[in-house]
Amino acid sequence: MKVIKSIPALKSAVRRWKSKNKTIGFVPTMGYLHEGHLSLVRASKKKADVTVVSIFVNPTQFGPKEDFKTYPRDFERDAGLLEKEGIAVLFYPDAEEMYPGGYKTYVEVHDLQDKLCGRSRPGHFRGVSTVVLKLFNIVRPDYAFFGQKDAQQAIILRRMARDLDLDVRVEVMPIVREADGLAMSSRNTYLGPDERKAGLSLSRSLRQAKMRIDAGERRLAVILSAMKEMIAAEPLARIDYIEAVDMDTLEPVKEISEGTLIALAVFIGKTRLIDNMIV
Repeated sequence: MKVIKSIPALKSAVRRWKSKNKTIGFVPTMGYLHEGHLSLVRASKKKADVTVVSIFVNPTQFGPKEDFKTYPRDFERDAGLLEKEGIAVLFYPDAEEMYPGGYKTYVEVHDLQDKLCGRSRPGHFRGVSTVVLKLFNIVRPDYAFFGQKDAQQAIILRRMARDLDLDVRVEVMPIVREADGLAMSSRNTYLGPDERKAGLSLSRSLRQAKMRIDAGERRLAVILSAMKEMIAAEPLARIDYIEAVDMDTLEPVKEISEGTLIALAVFIGKTRLIDNMIV
């Protein structure tokens, strides 16, 4: 595995691969890797000739009161995990490399970026879309792999790739969960023991919703009300949103049907967790 920190050096490697007609798979991350990230790496290795992973804690997707400075980082650990997976290149730029002095250009995916998580994290998806487009232009991947846990992000990036005619296929892979059902996230490390137990209320509420839907319940109010009641019963939990939306527009739906996205964000103490399922 080669660690590359500069954009020109990575572009040079990409040109060599392209000249040999090799396909490139790409997994962009913010590091502090877990099994969810590694599942994306393995999917890329199965699909593409060469796999590139990036680690970059992107400052433009954090709000002024968010956790950019405290976001968990452990490069040596991450590099060791990726070396074991046998990837070709780890791209590890710093902020000055990605956003040099005088940087002015940002990408917005209107409407989609302002719903769900975008309401409580204004500017977040502008930062995500910008950095991912930059990374796509640097890596020139044939395939890019993202997790379903960040469902809104995946929907926005697919739309960006389609609207801007990018030559990349955005692959969205299933949520990877801990044995007890908690969706894997780098931010899970923030949770104390009691908060960790409280965080299970998200996946439990989704399982309850699935049971009701499988039993034939289609009344949206009944399903969402039951989810809210279950989470509200947890003293450490504070609901940001629980919504059922259309997968293409992220607009709220009037009734549950196949393909509906049920998504939620909940503060457990000071830590904001997200989870979702597709009906």
